[in-house]
Amino acid sequence: MVVLEVLVLVLLPQAVCQLAPLRCISSDPLPLHQKYQSGDLLVGGILSQTFYFLSETKFEERPSPKLYFDLVYFRSGTILLASLELLSTKDQFFPNYKCDARNKVIAVIGGPNSDVGMNMATILSLYKMPQLTYGSALIKDGDIQGEFFYQLFPDVALQYEGILQLLLHFRWMWTGLLYLDDDNGDRFVQNFIPKFYESGICFDFIKTFPPSTFTDISIHMEKWIEMSKVLMSSTANALIVAGEIQTTTIFRMMLQYSQVEGVSLKTKVWIMTAQMDLATFIFPDMSDTDFFHGSLLFATHSKELQGFRTFLQTRNSALANEDGFSRVFWKHTFDCSFPASKVDNMGSKICTGEEKLETLPSSVFELSLTSQSYSIYNAVYVVAHALHGIYLSISKQRGKTEEGRWNILNLQPWQFHQFLRRVSFNNSVGEKVSFDENGSLAAGYDIINWVGFPNQSFLKVRVGKIDPQAPTEKMLMIREDAIAWPWRFNQAQPLSQCNDNCALGSSKAKKEGKPFCCFDCQPCPEGKISNHTDMDDCTPCPQDQYANEGQDACLPKGISFLSYEEPLGISLAVLALFFSFLTVLVLGIFMKHQDTPIVKANNRNLTYTLLVSLLLSFLCAFLFIGEPQKISCFLQQTAFRVIFSVAVSCMLAKTIIVVLSFMTTKPSSRMRTWLGNRLTASIVLSCSFIQAIICTAWLATFPPFPYFDMYSETENIVLECNEGSTVMFYSVLTFMGILAFVSFTVAFLARRLPDSFNEAKFITFSMFLFCNVWLCFVPTYLSTKGKYKVAVEIFSILASAAGVLICIFSPKCYIIVMRPELNKRGKLMRKTY
Repeated sequence: MVVLEVLVLVLLPQAVCQLAPLRCISSDPLPLHQKYQSGDLLVGGILSQTFYFLSETKFEERPSPKLYFDLVYFRSGTILLASLELLSTKDQFFPNYKCDARNKVIAVIGGPNSDVGMNMATILSLYKMPQLTYGSALIKDGDIQGEFFYQLFPDVALQYEGILQLLLHFRWMWTGLLYLDDDNGDRFVQNFIPKFYESGICFDFIKTFPPSTFTDISIHMEKWIEMSKVLMSSTANALIVAGEIQTTTIFRMMLQYSQVEGVSLKTKVWIMTAQMDLATFIFPDMSDTDFFHGSLLFATHSKELQGFRTFLQTRNSALANEDGFSRVFWKHTFDCSFPASKVDNMGSKICTGEEKLETLPSSVFELSLTSQSYSIYNAVYVVAHALHGIYLSISKQRGKTEEGRWNILNLQPWQFHQFLRRVSFNNSVGEKVSFDENGSLAAGYDIINWVGFPNQSFLKVRVGKIDPQAPTEKMLMIREDAIAWPWRFNQAQPLSQCNDNCALGSSKAKKEGKPFCCFDCQPCPEGKISNHTDMDDCTPCPQDQYANEGQDACLPKGISFLSYEEPLGISLAVLALFFSFLTVLVLGIFMKHQDTPIVKANNRNLTYTLLVSLLLSFLCAFLFIGEPQKISCFLQQTAFRVIFSVAVSCMLAKTIIVVLSFMTTKPSSRMRTWLGNRLTASIVLSCSFIQAIICTAWLATFPPFPYFDMYSETENIVLECNEGSTVMFYSVLTFMGILAFVSFTVAFLARRLPDSFNEAKFITFSMFLFCNVWLCFVPTYLSTKGKYKVAVEIFSILASAAGVLICIFSPKCYIIVMRPELNKRGKLMRKTY
C-alpha cells in the first residue's frame, strides 16, 4: 500500500491557539479522517498531526520543523523564516531543496492577522504556494499575490457596512473610532468613514491605537493615559474599536494602567471588529470582564461542531508527545510540570494530564468553538476537498495506473489553485463553504453580545447576523431582546448622541463650530410639524390640514364661511332686516303723505327711487351671508355697486336741482327749461349706466366665483367669493367713490342756500359719513381674513346705507309724524334768517 502524507501547515501563535482561544487540532478526534480510497491509493487521509503551532516560548518538546513566532510583535523575520523552512526538507534548513517526497507541503493556512499573511506571501507567492488565511482580510499587493490567497474571512467591506447598519438601527449617531494604524485601518478610514458621514453619523474622535509593543511599557504609558482620557471623556456611549487580535491585549492594558493613574473609566458599548478576539486575555489576572460586559462583537459566522466539546473534555496532554505546545499550555495553565526525569519531580506539582479544561474560567480557556477555529476547520476541509478533486480528475483521465499515482506525488503548488477556486461543499454542520470571485469566503458575520460575570467568566451570546445575500437595508438582523446592555444603563438600550433628542414639535438647528451631529432644537414654524424626534427639518401640513398646538400632528381643517348659524351672521342679518323694515316704514310714510308740501318739495320721484335703492342695498347684505354659491358670488359685488350708484346718483340729482332752482329765480331764465323729471332721470340713469357698464365688463371677463382659501385661517378652509379680477373690483369701488365725492362737494357748496326746501346740508352730512365709511373699508378689508372680511363688507354696506337713510329722512319723518303743523306751505315758505 502506498500512503501519501500531504502536510497542510497552520501558522498559529500561542495566544491564538489556546488563550484566544483557537483550538489546537493536533490529533484525531475531529471528523477529519475522511479517506478518499481507490485500490491501494490513499490520498489526504493523514491530515492530523500536521499543524505546527508557533510560539514565542521555546518548547522543550517541539515538532519539526522548528518554527518560531513572536507573540506580540508578529515580527516579519520569524514569519519569513518559517516560510523558508517550509521550502526545505524536514529538519534541514536548505530552501529550494525538497528531498522528502512523502512530506510535501501543498498549502499553508496562516493567521491570525493580516501581517502574518502578507509576510507569508513575500516568500510563498514566489513559489505560487496556495495560502489560506483565517484572520483579518489582506491588502493584496497587485494581482500576483492575490492569485494565491484564499481568505476564510468574509469580505471586510461587508463588516464595515454591518457596523454602519448597526449604528443606524440603534440610532447611535454620535460615536468615536479607535483603529489600528495599518493598511486595513487606513482603508477603513479612507473608504468607509465617508459613508458613515453620508448616513448621518459623525465622530467625536478618530484616533489610532498607541504603539503595541512591550519593549518598554513606561515609554508608552503616557500615550496610553492620554488615549484613555480621550475615550472616557467622550460623550458618545457607543465606540468603535477596529484592530487586530494583538490589539485586544494592548487595549485592555491601556485602560487598566490608566485607571491606576487616576483616569475614571466609564462604561461604554464597545463595538469591536471580527479581527479582534475579546477572549484573548494573555494575563488572566487583568481580565476585567465586567468592564466589557454588554459589548457587541463582530465575528466570522460559525456553528458549533458536533463532538468538539467532548474532544476537549477528554483531552490528555500527557499523551500528546508530539505536540509540544499543548504541554507548555497545560503547565502554565494548571501550574504544574511534565518532568523529564524523576529528579525533576521534587518540589513541584506534577501534571497528570487528567486536569479538566472545563474547570478553567472562560477568560482563560473557552470550551465552545470560536469563529477563528471554525475558519481553520473549514480551511483544512477546503484543502482536503481540493485534493480529492485532483484525485478524481487524474483517475478519470488516466485510470488506476502507477503513472497516475506519481502525478499526485509530483503535483506542483500552482496546479492546485484551479481546484481550490472551484471548491464548494457542505461541511459537517450543513453549511456551504465556497469562495467568491475575490477569493474571500462567501459568508456573513455573526453579532455577538459579550456578557461578563464577576467570577471572570463570560458568555458569548449570538444576537444577530449580517446577511450578505440580503439588500443593504435588510442585511442586519438582530434580536434586541436578547442583548444584555452594560450595567450603567440598567438594561435599557443606551443612547449615543451629541445632545438630547429634539422633542416632537421641534427640529434640529446646527451649532456653529460643532459636528453636524451636535445641534440645538428649535420649535417648528407655524404650519409645520415634526412627528418624530430628531427631525432635520419640520414638514409642512397638507393644504387641507393644520398643525396642532404641540406642532407634532396635522389635523383636518374645517370649512368656514359667514353663516346664519353663528352670532356674527345672525347679528348682521337682523341688522339688515331692521334697516330694511325701517326703509319700508319711511317709504310708507312718504307715500301716505305724498301730497304734503314737505314730500313734494324735494322731488317725490327721486325720493321714492332713493328709498327703494336703499332698501335693495340693505337686502344685498343677504347675498353675502350663507354658503357662497355660484349665483350669489355672481351677484354680490355687481348688484350692490349698481344699486348704491343709483342711491348716490339720486342724492347728486337732488343737490343739482336745488342749485339750479336758485339759479333760475327769474321767470325768463333759460335754465328753468332744465328743471323737472327729465333732468333728474338723466343724472340718475347716466351715472348708474356707467357703473352698470363697468360691472357688465367685469362679469363678462373675470366674474367672481366660489373659492376655497386654504391659507387665510390656520384651522379652517375659508369658502368665499373670489373677486375674479382685483382691478375690476377696485374700479367699481373707485367709480362709486368718485360719485359720492362729487355729490358731497356739490352738496357742501349748496348747504347755505336760504331755502326751507334745501336738504343739501343733510346730503352733505350723509355723503361725508358715506365717504368715511368706504375710506375706512379699504384698509380694513385688506387686513382682514376669512369670513370677517365678508362681515366688514356687509357692515360697510349697512353703515353707509343707514347713514343716508337716517341723515336725510329722519328730519322729514319727524316733521311729518311728530310736527304735522309744520308740514304746511306757509310754514315752509317762510324765510329763516
